[in-house]
Amino acid sequence: MTRSGSRSSAGAALVLRPGREKSLVRRHPWVFSGAVDRVSGNPDAGQTVAVRAADGAFLAWAAYSPHSQIRARVWSWDEGDRIDEAFLHARIAAATARRHRLVATTDAVRLVHGEADGIPGLICDRYADVVVLQVSAAGAERWREVLVDAVLAETGCRVAYERSDLDVRSLEGLPPRAGPLRGELPGPAVTIAEHGLRYRVDVARGQKSGFYLDQRANRGLVRALAGGRDVLNCFCYSGGFTLDALTGGARSALSLDSSAPALELARENARLNALEDARSQWLEADAFAALRKLRDAGRAFDLVVLDPPKFAPTAAHAQRAGRAYKDINLLALKLLRPAGRLVTFSCSGGVSPELFQKIVAGAASDAGVDVQLLERLHADDDHPVTLAFPEGEYLKGLLLERR
Repeated sequence: MTRSGSRSSAGAALVLRPGREKSLVRRHPWVFSGAVDRVSGNPDAGQTVAVRAADGAFLAWAAYSPHSQIRARVWSWDEGDRIDEAFLHARIAAATARRHRLVATTDAVRLVHGEADGIPGLICDRYADVVVLQVSAAGAERWREVLVDAVLAETGCRVAYERSDLDVRSLEGLPPRAGPLRGELPGPAVTIAEHGLRYRVDVARGQKSGFYLDQRANRGLVRALAGGRDVLNCFCYSGGFTLDALTGGARSALSLDSSAPALELARENARLNALEDARSQWLEADAFAALRKLRDAGRAFDLVVLDPPKFAPTAAHAQRAGRAYKDINLLALKLLRPAGRLVTFSCSGGVSPELFQKIVAGAASDAGVDVQLLERLHADDDHPVTLAFPEGEYLKGLLLERR
């Protein structure tokens, strides 16, 4: 790859089978291997190729990935574009500009959200003066250094850290990778601010890129609901929902996670905000087993939060994941007092919002309780979803009330 451009002098192209151009015409950014009739020009992994219909008509510029079932990811539908440093810098600039309105309430924000920002395979999160990048596709990998420089230039940050330790990279023929890209981390954790609270974020070893930025608005919702309530926060990780519940006036908050380091980080965050008091309890336990024990002990809560890890990374795992989601929501509903609220989520890309609602409805039926849907929940606005790419809507949630 040269820094001056990636358009192949050999005119590399993917030519699609007849009739397989429809999704691209609708601006879906992925080209699957089964849609490709032939490849011309012998492109390298990550190289920019023209995608053409069977009749030769230009459809898009895309990054080629010979090892993946997603054979190409679209950079642009404009034949006049040149995919080079200037193009990518402009995309980074546009993405970061969209996030400026959030700076007043937090210094932790998703700057780039992959396909939704026109930069497929790149996630970039900002934590105070540190940016964390996750590169998951061959095209973004090929332009990695250019993208890092562009992000730092647009943000003014001096430290960039990579968390490309993702299983999905193996599907692209890429090894996992993590470590510093520019500068050095200021310490074992970075301190951020959100909703008037401070959090310590472990960008080197934490979940995702260190913090669940996508739940910002939903944490605010839990704060608004928690006043005077007994709260149960399952899969609490670094304590986000717990801290907002306590700040919102919760009568008590029981937080559980199977990870001892996660619980210690959550307690550290509670201490950082003077919230580790008599109202807060912490439990290291498997959530499924712990919920059964709480049920058998006759415990009851007014507000339960379920934010489990990804049970179904792809649709192929949806059936098995469905059983897990059903079990955990059934147990949570049984722990709710009448008029209690359940805030429940799935971050599994293989589970659609419609399927998730159906699973939770089945859990309510099996629990023998009547439940009202109050609101559908989603990731905050710095995790945009384009209409042409519904796969980007990975986080879905429901606010429910037991009648």
